[in-house]
Amino acid sequence: QSQLVESGGGLVQPGGSLKVTCAAPGLALDYYAVGWFRQTPGKEREGVSCISSSGGTEKYADSVKGRFTISRDNAKDMVYLQMNSLKPEDTAVYYCAAGAVCDTTWRVPDGFAFWGQGTQVTVSS
Repeated sequence: QSQLVESGGGLVQPGGSLKVTCAAPGLALDYYAVGWFRQTPGKEREGVSCISSSGGTEKYADSVKGRFTISRDNAKDMVYLQMNSLKPEDTAVYYCAAGAVCDTTWRVPDGFAFWGQGTQVTVSS
């Protein structure tokens, strides 16, 4: 059973925006760094963004820098990924994951212990 739950995925036109949410029922998410990853069929899971437990550190993949914004509300145990100026190549299943830190290895999925089941984001006209 996944300990994280993603929501907010869907179909959006190129140039549009979407906000995906990560909730953690039963897990004190405020103790963890949270990463967003994405995956398309036949490809490895790719790190998109990461935020530290306090929210003071944010990291982004070069491919989304300036377009995506990660944030968190520790009072609600929620983490968000606001995605703007979406491109067809952003189409993927998006996963959130909880781990210890957002350090130099944040893009390695093995560094995150808890995962959600993913939400599909499709960018298409």
